[in-house]
Amino acid sequence: MLVDDYIIKLARPTAADFISLRANVGWQSGSIAMVEMSLNNSLFHITVYEQKKLVGMGRVVGDGAMYFYVQDVVVDPQSQTLGIGALLMDKIEAFLSVVAKEGATIALLAAKDKEAFYRRYHYIERPNRSLGKGMCKFI
Repeated sequence: MLVDDYIIKLARPTAADFISLRANVGWQSGSIAMVEMSLNNSLFHITVYEQKKLVGMGRVVGDGAMYFYVQDVVVDPQSQTLGIGALLMDKIEAFLSVVAKEGATIALLAAKDKEAFYRRYHYIERPNRSLGKGMCKFI
């Protein structure tokens, strides 16, 4: 990836850009008000722009002490395979290496068939011999 072609910000995206990027990969979002609240309550943001278009983002949510959750690591389909996802995760992991202390849990839900990407960052799949299946509930 040619970093000079992209603008990297440690800042939240606009709600409209967030919703648009998620829609480009087939993910749904809530209302503008819900998205605004969610983005404002995040612990960390990393965004990547090509010109003024948001082409990648990731964030961390959680309580800032015991639990951290890697959320919304997403790259526009037209910008995938350029290393943007790795750049996002590298910045997220750098943040977590400072704020997540011994005893903390860092979790994520990988999109289907993206598990190998997260294994590179030492995330383990569930279930395994000691952990049950990860679960979620959509409203």
